[in-house]
Amino acid sequence: MTHGTDSMDSPVHGTFGNGSGRSPEPEPQYSLKMFGEVVKTFRKRARLTQEQFAPLVGYSPETVASVEQGRRLPPPDFAERADSILDAFGVILAAAKHLTRKKGLASWFRQWAELELAALSLYTYECRLIPGLLQTPAYARTLFADQLPPLADEQIEAQLAARLERQQLLRERPNTAFSFILEEHLFLRDLGGEEVTRELLDHILDLSELRNVDIQIMPLVRHHHAGLHGPMQLLETPDHQWFGYLEGQEHGQFVSDPKVISALQMRCANMRSQALSLDDSQSLMRQMRGAR
Repeated sequence: MTHGTDSMDSPVHGTFGNGSGRSPEPEPQYSLKMFGEVVKTFRKRARLTQEQFAPLVGYSPETVASVEQGRRLPPPDFAERADSILDAFGVILAAAKHLTRKKGLASWFRQWAELELAALSLYTYECRLIPGLLQTPAYARTLFADQLPPLADEQIEAQLAARLERQQLLRERPNTAFSFILEEHLFLRDLGGEEVTRELLDHILDLSELRNVDIQIMPLVRHHHAGLHGPMQLLETPDHQWFGYLEGQEHGQFVSDPKVISALQMRCANMRSQALSLDDSQSLMRQMRGAR
């Protein structure tokens, strides 16, 4: 995924990345590990276990553990809450100012990834490939292995680890509503081979059973289609602001302009009515799974 770093406070949408300026190298994870150690030190000073601390800061024990181990960025309000609860004298807040995204998740995706951590709802329409949040390791590895220019083995492993870590959002945030609209042809392509597709269908069917995850299939034949402008994502923040993200081959576009957001919401609403229902989508995926 490409993504830029323009200010989120801009009232207009911005385009990020270009054919020559985008670096494929991820950022180091040292600051994340250091931040995690700071949080853990103050938590232990307060004589709290991760299980005791988690409800106080408003997140699951798994999220606390991931932050302390330096495996993920803390949610946007985590540092402020933790500093107050643990009487950390502003040390946790100061450490948070130096955070960078962990190895394997590139800097140009940071804005959207940070918003995902605390989103109330996330809507995704995809017509090119299965979204990262729904991919299996085998499917993701195929994508990374096919990337041009080629990635080194260590880059593939780092990006795969980061993608799998990010997928924990689906289970760590049960109060976040995730909605996906996927084109039927994404499964018919058999990317990686029949075995990879079979495993992918099983995985997505399992995810579709989660109460906070809706997955709809846009059928191969559809006489009217509101998504012909291409893939898109919409996200609602805890303070009920909406942002969008659009992506091309060599650039990403972060959208905050209310007029553009309104148009994207209109298209998304139409696509949800044009796609198969949740039950029919599950039925179609089971049929595709049985055909392999």
